Amino acid sequence: MILFIPSPSISSFQIGPLTIHIYALCLITGIIAAWIIGLRRWRARGGRTESFETVLIWTIPLGIVGARIYHVLTHLGDYFAPGINPWSAFFIWEGGIAIYGAVGFGALACWWASRRQKISFTALADSLAPGIAVGQALGRFGNWFNQELYGQPTDLPWGLEIDPAHRAPGFEQYATFHPTFLYESIWNVLVAGVTLWADRKFRLGRGKVFALYIALYGFGRIFTEHIRLDYSYTVFGPIRFNEAVAMLICVVGVVAFVLLTKFRPGREDVVEFGPDAAGAAAAEDGAPAGAEATTVAVDASADAPADNPGTTRAGDD
Repeated sequence: MILFIPSPSISSFQIGPLTIHIYALCLITGIIAAWIIGLRRWRARGGRTESFETVLIWTIPLGIVGARIYHVLTHLGDYFAPGINPWSAFFIWEGGIAIYGAVGFGALACWWASRRQKISFTALADSLAPGIAVGQALGRFGNWFNQELYGQPTDLPWGLEIDPAHRAPGFEQYATFHPTFLYESIWNVLVAGVTLWADRKFRLGRGKVFALYIALYGFGRIFTEHIRLDYSYTVFGPIRFNEAVAMLICVVGVVAFVLLTKFRPGREDVVEFGPDAAGAAAAEDGAPAGAEATTVAVDASADAPADNPGTTRAGDD
């Protein structure tokens, strides 16, 4: 008996006049998972639900825009070649987004919104990191339904069966391929587990959880990118552009983690700096607002510079 992973027979379904793409449902499920995990961790750090939701309302749509921009810039021939409608670059519902762009633009949006909300960007990034990894693991199943982004041909028992219509040019004679969506999903679950364990074990903070996530995600992506068959520019001989980006992300994550561990040890004691943040956080938890405000004030004073003990450290942002 030959074993393999079958591909789904459908990638969308109809509800009345609407076409529902399962790929989109996978992405939405991933976003919801990241939201729930991130909010729970943010609340555990003393943050408010309102501030978290306000920041993510900006971060998610701008992250999606960034994901589309990155995809289009790395697949210009799919949108601006002769005979192709260039306006299709805006047709995001037809598919085509990239996680690199989502994380990059999303991080910038998160930083900007965090500054406006007067909350610690590094603490929020650390809260979100494990959930982002889980969200990526769930979102990758959209590639399975679309029969896309698979790897080189293989006859291993877990090879992914791809229909002839979806096989990459030059590989039509092969039926089963490496299921890179599954490899990356499993790896992302492991990344989430490692970041949660490390955070709990060593009380990481000041951006170190997010740096660890970047390093681990980039490391795993190097290998999946190396065997994928979808189009990507090549740099340095056989190295794919996205593979090179994964290497860069991994290195940046490792360097950031080392530097933050050395120069910014410990964890933020205060994650929100607005005048009403302490009382609002206490009200969410059902504690007396005055008592919570006093506790936060004491923590802030303990961390403040000696010559101005009544101020909090803006550097924690």
